Amino acid sequence: MSGKKRNFVVIGLGMFGRTIATQLVSFGNHVLGIDSDEVRVNDVIDEISEAVIADVRDDESLREAGVDQYDVAVIAIGDDLESNVLCTMNVKLLGVETIWAKAMNPTHHRILDRLGADRVIHPEEEIGQHVAQMLHNPLVRDYLSLGDGNYLVDLSIPETFEGKRLEELKLADHEDIRVVGIMRGSEYIAGQDDETLLEVDDKLLLLGRRDPLRDFSDSL
Repeated sequence: MSGKKRNFVVIGLGMFGRTIATQLVSFGNHVLGIDSDEVRVNDVIDEISEAVIADVRDDESLREAGVDQYDVAVIAIGDDLESNVLCTMNVKLLGVETIWAKAMNPTHHRILDRLGADRVIHPEEEIGQHVAQMLHNPLVRDYLSLGDGNYLVDLSIPETFEGKRLEELKLADHEDIRVVGIMRGSEYIAGQDDETLLEVDDKLLLLGRRDPLRDFSDSL
């Protein structure tokens, strides 16, 4: 997957921020990492474009680090609510175009929204929900929220459906679900043909709303 390369600053280099920073670099982006902890900065300095020690609560310190020259800022501070909020406010004042910020709870989320964060993320909650869904039904390999209550689900075909036609899954009995396609190894097969014969390693791509998708996957 590729996209327009932009300059990113990741503020807060704990495990969450460090992972974001190093992954962005692996995609070919220029990334500046900032943390007030010298050890964290030293740990990542050889893995990203630049890394500096700075007081993330101070706008002048951030300006001196060059934060105002970056397209996107990720506020990844997760252990200090005050620093997270002050940093978000300062980055906004410095004129960074796009800001993603990590929230610790719903109240913190509302504060970040009011400060003008473009996207507020709850990584622990989101990953927890993701893992719980896959633990609940092992056939669900992965899923993606598309917004407005719609999801794209990657579903394994049970062995009991080996050699059966797609229509025998009785998807027509589950409203608001559409077959996007089937992945068979690296091959994509369009999902509109009810006569398609299923194989045990097929991955079914389904589009729909959460409850109908859950009811269908639980019925297999």
